[in-house]
Amino acid sequence: MEHRYLGRSGLKISEIIYGNWLTHGSQIENDRAFACVHAALDAGITSFDTADVYANTVAEEVLGEALKGQRRESLEIFTKVYFPTGPKGHNDTGLSRKHILESIDGSLRRLQTDHLDLYQAHRYDNETPLEETIQAFADVVRQGKALYIGVSEWNADQIRAGQHLARELGVQLISNQPQYSMLWRVIEERVVPASQEVGVSQIVWSPVAQGILSGKYEPGAEPPEGSRARDEKGGADMIKRFLRDEVLEAVQGLRPIAQDLDLSLAQLAVAWVLANPNVAGAIIGASRPEQVTENARAAGVRLSADVLARIDEVLGDVPETDPARTVSPPTRVA
Repeated sequence: MEHRYLGRSGLKISEIIYGNWLTHGSQIENDRAFACVHAALDAGITSFDTADVYANTVAEEVLGEALKGQRRESLEIFTKVYFPTGPKGHNDTGLSRKHILESIDGSLRRLQTDHLDLYQAHRYDNETPLEETIQAFADVVRQGKALYIGVSEWNADQIRAGQHLARELGVQLISNQPQYSMLWRVIEERVVPASQEVGVSQIVWSPVAQGILSGKYEPGAEPPEGSRARDEKGGADMIKRFLRDEVLEAVQGLRPIAQDLDLSLAQLAVAWVLANPNVAGAIIGASRPEQVTENARAAGVRLSADVLARIDEVLGDVPETDPARTVSPPTRVA
């Protein structure tokens, strides 16, 4: 496993990050979740990402239990705040000072740790003044409850404004967590240049496009049994936008490239996002330990310019590139 600096900071994270969205506390039983976490540790993964909203706080509990007994200083633990949790009352959502300061205490308790390495705003809150949000995050850092702050799915202007306020308050905003893959490239035109300008790295989610880039979905065929496309708990809704024959045919066209490099299609997909110099890490999820082991092997793989050009040629105009698709909720989800 290789490590990269996160943003313009001294914090190093593993190139492959284990995330438990849609799995822990939801899709898989706890014993399998523990096995996946231990497979991540065995593969050299030191960075773990979750959020309080995943499985309505249960995912944090499962991750905390799975990491119990590990040397805390050897890990980087990330979580997020914004979406409604608990009884989902009127103040149980957003990025108000009240919600942030109450939420981090709950996250620390569930994760069984006294601090987070990275605390992230899960979305931009259009109903709370940005000054209030960043001040609350700065206080969390000063209290020692988080070492650094980050955001998720913020657009270029929001990242610039957030970093400006953070610097005024003497804290570091060092990361953005967007969706990014060969098929979903909406951050490239605006978010990445803005992030490079202000010292923010990307921690990307869904580098394998919810499994589409693994090649297991074939054009004209029904999704395999047990796959995310058949999961009615949320996975099916996320993946359906990619389940088009033109997308699936293009993905199958990547097989010769992967074979030439002795990589699986999933490994090629993860290596592709890591080829972007503004990406510090790629989050992988898994329902089986062997998936973790396989995808972790993408760490350290460096794709040449010729390979990247071949990938672009095969995919053509299939990838989504419209920067306007980076959109935070217009109002709070409550």
